[in-house]
Amino acid sequence: MVALVMMVSPLKAQKEQDHNFEVAKNLEIFNALYRQLDMLYVDTLDANRMVGTGIRAMLQRLDPYTAYYPKASELKSFITGKYGGIGALIRYNLKQKTTVIDEPYENTPAQEAGLKKGDVILSIDDTTMVGKSVEYVREHLRGEAGTTFVLKIRRPSTNKVMQMKITRRTLSIMPTIPYYGMQGDGIGYICLTQFTEGCAQEVRRAFVDLKKQGMRSLVLDLRNNGGGSELEAAQLVNIFVPRGITIASNRGKLKRANRDYTTTVEPIDTLMPVVVLVNDDTASSSEITSGALQDLDRAVILGTRTYGKGLVQIPVDLPHNAQMKVTTSRYYIPSGRCIQAINYKQGDAAYQEHIPDSLTKVFHTAHGREVRDGGGITPDLVVKADSLPNIAYYLSASGRDSTETLFDYEVDYLAAHPTIAPASEFEITDADYEDFKQRAIANGFTYDPESNRAMKALKKIMEFEGYYEEARPEFEALEKKLQHDLAHDLDLHKETLKKVISADLIAAYYYQGGTVEYSLRHDKQMAAARELLRDEVRYRQLLRPQEP
Repeated sequence: MVALVMMVSPLKAQKEQDHNFEVAKNLEIFNALYRQLDMLYVDTLDANRMVGTGIRAMLQRLDPYTAYYPKASELKSFITGKYGGIGALIRYNLKQKTTVIDEPYENTPAQEAGLKKGDVILSIDDTTMVGKSVEYVREHLRGEAGTTFVLKIRRPSTNKVMQMKITRRTLSIMPTIPYYGMQGDGIGYICLTQFTEGCAQEVRRAFVDLKKQGMRSLVLDLRNNGGGSELEAAQLVNIFVPRGITIASNRGKLKRANRDYTTTVEPIDTLMPVVVLVNDDTASSSEITSGALQDLDRAVILGTRTYGKGLVQIPVDLPHNAQMKVTTSRYYIPSGRCIQAINYKQGDAAYQEHIPDSLTKVFHTAHGREVRDGGGITPDLVVKADSLPNIAYYLSASGRDSTETLFDYEVDYLAAHPTIAPASEFEITDADYEDFKQRAIANGFTYDPESNRAMKALKKIMEFEGYYEEARPEFEALEKKLQHDLAHDLDLHKETLKKVISADLIAAYYYQGGTVEYSLRHDKQMAAARELLRDEVRYRQLLRPQEP
């Protein structure tokens, strides 16, 4: 045994020496190569762009979460979810060919200055913004909190040019809790959008407030929550479970990357029924929260399978105020499983291996229920959300249609209606929708139906394989049936499009909170959560092991 150890140690030392040599050699080559390029290349090189491109290309061969930030402030904004700015969503308007205000956020400098949906951004201080990209305008709107600038806009409803002095503030990229409230039958609801610093305390305050209002059960909405701080996730779970429980364990190559996140205070309520809503955009710390509550049999998870991000990153300082976010470990939730869905292979940026369900391993919750690793969190109760028709995406998405039909309709509606009914009651009328429909037809709104796209692709394949001529009559008959008819499609999807338009308008009057409140009226997954919480027997059964 001693002889074997003596043999292994020199081999290990030689391997480390060879690795260190390869690192030094390649860094020397890269340095020499760039210096020669800079000296000999026919044009002057932009060092920031050239080297930055090289760095990003290198990191792309690892995983999508390891990233380079030339300015430390960019990473800080990413981690904290905060930035210095005015608090407004902006977009490029194809019809105006410039950037416009899409949605001011509540309690921000944008709202306080009176900015409205549709306002055309003309200039910031003495710099024109006409024709500039969204990225260019955003860069000028943001800045150090406390700094002031003059914004010039044109309001399309009056065609009036207006100037306003605005002072930037430190703001959240989005409201952490845009809405919480009672939903009837003693059911409370909290929507959490991100895991930034202090979010667990905000959830705690909302939870206590709802209990005072008579809450007897809770729906915690983590759909589309991309995560953030592990510490905040552990503190959020601590609201519902006793202290001293390890919620997440980080394990990596270096011991200093290892860390356990444990509940540290007394919980508020360990018995209240809780349903957590998740979907395929629920990721990272949202998965720690939902996964831990599932592993501890403390909540029923409802929705669709989560994203599957089980990797952990830390910030690393670099020279000249640059930073890097680097993957250092995987996290494991209370059952011992890691829910990472993809294996990223070094050396080939295009190669990603999804872990098939057949290769996942079985773990067990506190009560003995089977759960699996790999591929995110599988809900205890799978309920799919209603999908939007293709036409809704084309109407809503910026940059898809040069007529800007939906956007212009909504801007005109806002000008004609100073107020609307509360978010919990508002809906556009059939007459409103008919007005929108006629405008869409008159404007020449176009979109590419998925069926037409699939037919074109099938036709190419059939021609390539030599089957098309034989099937031509049937193919042409089917093409006629699928012929694009805008009026027909607008009628076919009337009820769905009315909801899309109503939600957009509510955002302009009642901001993000109003949009969430409105959406709950038509939310299939929320309806399923309410039904489950009304059925105590079924709720408890879902948290027990299934009989063999």
